[in-house]
Amino acid sequence: MRRSLGRVPLWSIADLFSKSKLLKHGQINVAGELGFCRSIATSVGNNVHIFYLECGAILGYGKELTTNSIQKQIVDALDLGDRGRASNLLSDLGHANKSLRAADFVDIFRYCARSPDPLFAMEIWNVMQEKQIPLNNISCLFMTQALCKGGYLKELAVCKQNLSAVHEIWKDYIKYYSPSISSLKKFIWSFTRLRDISSAYQALQHMVALALQGNTSITSTAEGRLYSSRLDIPIPSNVELGLQRFDMKEFDEQFDPVKVDPCTRSIEWSTISKIGKEVDSSGIVGLDKTKCVPAMKVLRPSFTDVIYACAQNQNYRLAEQLMIQMQNLGVQPSSHTYDGFIRAVISGRGISEGIKVLEIMQERNLKPNNSTLATLSIACCQVLELDLAENLLDQISDYQYQHPYNRFLEACDTMEQPERAIRMWAKMKQLKIQPNIWTYELLFSLFGNVNAPYEDGNMLSRADSAKRIKAIEMDMTKNGVQHSHLSMKNLLKAFGAEGMVRELIEYLHSAEYLFYRSNTYLGTPIYNTVLHSLVEANESHLAIGIFKNMKSNGFWLNAATYTIMIDCCCNIKCYKSASALLSLMLRDGFYPQAATYTALIKNLLDDGNFDEALKLLDLGSSEGIQPDVLLYNSILKKAYEKGRIDVIELVAEQMHREKIEPDPSTCHYVFSAYAERHFHNTAMEALQVLSMRMICQEDHAFDEKKAEFEDDYILSEDEEAESRILEFFRGPDENIAFALLNLRYCAILGFPISWSPNETLWARRLSTNYDTIKRITH
Repeated sequence: MRRSLGRVPLWSIADLFSKSKLLKHGQINVAGELGFCRSIATSVGNNVHIFYLECGAILGYGKELTTNSIQKQIVDALDLGDRGRASNLLSDLGHANKSLRAADFVDIFRYCARSPDPLFAMEIWNVMQEKQIPLNNISCLFMTQALCKGGYLKELAVCKQNLSAVHEIWKDYIKYYSPSISSLKKFIWSFTRLRDISSAYQALQHMVALALQGNTSITSTAEGRLYSSRLDIPIPSNVELGLQRFDMKEFDEQFDPVKVDPCTRSIEWSTISKIGKEVDSSGIVGLDKTKCVPAMKVLRPSFTDVIYACAQNQNYRLAEQLMIQMQNLGVQPSSHTYDGFIRAVISGRGISEGIKVLEIMQERNLKPNNSTLATLSIACCQVLELDLAENLLDQISDYQYQHPYNRFLEACDTMEQPERAIRMWAKMKQLKIQPNIWTYELLFSLFGNVNAPYEDGNMLSRADSAKRIKAIEMDMTKNGVQHSHLSMKNLLKAFGAEGMVRELIEYLHSAEYLFYRSNTYLGTPIYNTVLHSLVEANESHLAIGIFKNMKSNGFWLNAATYTIMIDCCCNIKCYKSASALLSLMLRDGFYPQAATYTALIKNLLDDGNFDEALKLLDLGSSEGIQPDVLLYNSILKKAYEKGRIDVIELVAEQMHREKIEPDPSTCHYVFSAYAERHFHNTAMEALQVLSMRMICQEDHAFDEKKAEFEDDYILSEDEEAESRILEFFRGPDENIAFALLNLRYCAILGFPISWSPNETLWARRLSTNYDTIKRITH
């Protein structure tokens, strides 16, 4: 039903009509009159459409509009509450076979401003954007009014990530209105959701200025809600506000963490640690005590929004500045504020500083949000601090998001600590946290195979593995989660690691059927996983059969597929087939990588052709292939089996010059080659040198490593010394644990430990021989 018009001051109408008559006679500047129309429109509120009928006609807007126009039909439909018809008519208008202008939408915008109807105003704007029709001044004004009155200002364009649109509205808003606390709050919300931190900070500072001027006029209701005694209707500004957009370069320089000296940073951090304490009379300018409580409730959410944006933009310096400003204003940060601040601190200063902020919260008797604890736990998982991460997750209650728990499971997988993962999985069950596909992908990776990577499967471990996989799949079915490519890949990989060939093939066929039903391609990575497992299990005939099927059915093969099959040729002792596969690989546009050279070299070594293998190694290096320890170990293994100490010494020296860190297998092959031929002293000397190189590759750093490891680990007579060494196996420094055990073994047998490994007789002899051989061969 059409709303009745309110009473309008007669002087306004008379003044408007007198001005419009002058305008008709050319006595008033059009641009100036447009500004006058804006002023009148805002002053008279809902009656704005009366005056714009006259002014709009004079300025040329709506010349083609008639009472039977689509615009009028849309307005009538809206007035009758028939929004479906109005939307259909708007769509018709948008697809009209003529060149549309902003003027063709003015009447509808006007109705939306009067009603107000912010949602339909945004619908009009969407149509205009699709047709690439720019808003004119009147349309923009009407739309701003519709959004302001309807309370939808902060949602505008945010859902579409349209930052430029929000800036246009902001520009028009501050040009024609004096911003209120409420409207600034909405703009801050919009800017922060669009990660425009400079504009959000700018608007926040004007909000603070209004609060300090006592312009909040905030009152608390009996129900605890806040309302403003000022009308939240934009009031035209008589002067141009000095709200200039920040220069982003200048803004970044102002809050550049690199330019802050440690002393200043320490002072600011100590100030932040005092947030929440009683502010003394030391000259800090804050809000009036009588207005402090309501002002805090008004300012705190906007400060929190900007601090969250700082976290998203990884601008922890500005977040610290805002926390200090809150302190100075007497605005008490909430747990939600600290949640955003901790996110910002972690991004810039790391997890240890985030924990310090958590301790500050505890001193203030503020209970951290579950999301805060989750954020800290995730950060701990990223640096593999599993004890702290687990402790933080244990403090969480009534939290249904899987992400922090999945991150913990992921870290357990990286650290190869499935026992921790079992506890966390049990906690997820206890808290009734719904697992997602990522959870199950990690569970298959963690629990699918029982043995460690360097152990072979047996009858008992295979039965246990099958039982675990079945339990995980049953849980997936119960929770309605379908297999992803990665979950299926991890499952098949687990079967392969345990040597369960029959189950591997059965699940491959099940996966083909499952993904075929969902019109999904099974994927080359899954087939590669199966091929690799079959080659490792020496099931060459099965691998060749699957490869032929892939070729005949037009499956897309990649470099990894060809590399696996070249490796398969080692099992069947056929270098000719390996060469043919290499030709196919090159024809399909794939260049050999380190793994490909490793497979080819293994084929040559099986024939005892060490000279060609070493030439191929040099060829790979000349083509920019960076050899890895696996490639070198494949040569060392065959050389050890064939008793070729000359090859072993050449490869060991080349590894050192290429700065390839030895691993336990390297030490085993070199040591065993000497020891089995009764060169015991040389074997121990080589073991020491290679162990030292596992700890460090740089000569200048060995003194530091000596101070770190010698007394407490290698030479210590403490019974717990070896237990301390074994602790390294729990982290990513597994090689250091092997090296320390080797060196301790040497010391126990009475061999002196040299911390200048490259100066030993063995190392110098290898270096001299290497230079001689390379001189001769080149």
